[in-house]
Amino acid sequence: MDNISTEERVVKRLIERGLHITFAESCTAGMAAARLVNVPMASSVLNVSFITYANEAKVKYAAVSPKSLEKYGAVSEIVAGEMAKGAADLNGSEVGVGISGIAGPDGGTDEKPVGTVCFGFYINGRLTTYMLHFGNIGRQSVRKKSVDFVFDKLDELLQ
Repeated sequence: MDNISTEERVVKRLIERGLHITFAESCTAGMAAARLVNVPMASSVLNVSFITYANEAKVKYAAVSPKSLEKYGAVSEIVAGEMAKGAADLNGSEVGVGISGIAGPDGGTDEKPVGTVCFGFYINGRLTTYMLHFGNIGRQSVRKKSVDFVFDKLDELLQ
């Protein structure tokens, strides 16, 4: 599978395993789902995708706990993990991806500077989370690097 794109490998792995995926995206606003559907046969693995930009959407569509949002903030590994698990569970998917971050150009803090993005990956009942700091490299670059990370990590986790 060396001569195909990462997203093609991800779709192939999902199909081979009979898995379905759901995205709950905040700062990437649908870019991950859009990249997945660039691949033929993505319709056989993508159940549904949500842009959960507002905290209320994270609660409604991805079953994020309001207490987690209050205690940890939307940009946290806890919330990204809840987004991944909740979106998958609510929609009958075996795979869920949650993405929440601060793309910039403002909105950062000392603790969570611009370019901080948190990710949750929920695969067959196993949850893993990550926090990456891309730096203040521009809004679109943060979003693109986030989606690149999602597909690289899915490729790895689905092997």
